[in-house]
Amino acid sequence: MAARNLHSQVVQQLGQLIVSGKLAPGEGLPREDILAEKLAVSRTALREAMKVLVTKGLIESRQRTGARVRAAIHWKQLDQDVLAWRCASMPTDDFVEKLVEMRELIEPGAAATAARRRTTAQLAALKAAYEAMAAAENLDAWAEADLAFHETMLQATNNELMVSLFSVIETALGQYFLLSARNAADFKAALPHHGKVLEAIRRKQPEAAREGMLEMVNISRRNIRRRR
Repeated sequence: MAARNLHSQVVQQLGQLIVSGKLAPGEGLPREDILAEKLAVSRTALREAMKVLVTKGLIESRQRTGARVRAAIHWKQLDQDVLAWRCASMPTDDFVEKLVEMRELIEPGAAATAARRRTTAQLAALKAAYEAMAAAENLDAWAEADLAFHETMLQATNNELMVSLFSVIETALGQYFLLSARNAADFKAALPHHGKVLEAIRRKQPEAAREGMLEMVNISRRNIRRRR
């Protein structure tokens, strides 16, 4: 167990250095013995960590040239660790804009599908998440409830692929909602728009749910752009 924790720690250290740009694309890593000594780990733990980073697309390892950092285009961008590392460093405008685009493509359609397929129990869960947003007394509580609202809406699509997608991008969305609310004049300003989506899903009105969610995404985009 200790060895596993140690190699996981190395994965985190090196992953954050690469994703933050402190280790640049094309840059070669030190020789195995030197890097192991620098990180104060065994060469075995280092090798295991390097294998993980290779599978995530962050590095490539060749027999003659050694380990080298790969360009971001090769990273497994939806890997939970990679997303977490990107969010841990201050998200770039480009990264945030891509999150907005992803929401714009996925969530309006998901809201429409939820309006068609939701169950009574799922509607009750969505209402509970909305009420938690309304009751939030600080920004962190709001962001947590906001994330729960969107997760519950995706679950209400009754599409297991959609639900799995949320589990992959949850970390990034959580940071996104926090950033959006922080840049709003009032972090609860988006509550009425969530209410519109909730009501459209309750009434089983797919197009109204789609339009309400698209409006919500556009409001978040404007909030995010205020920080630029």
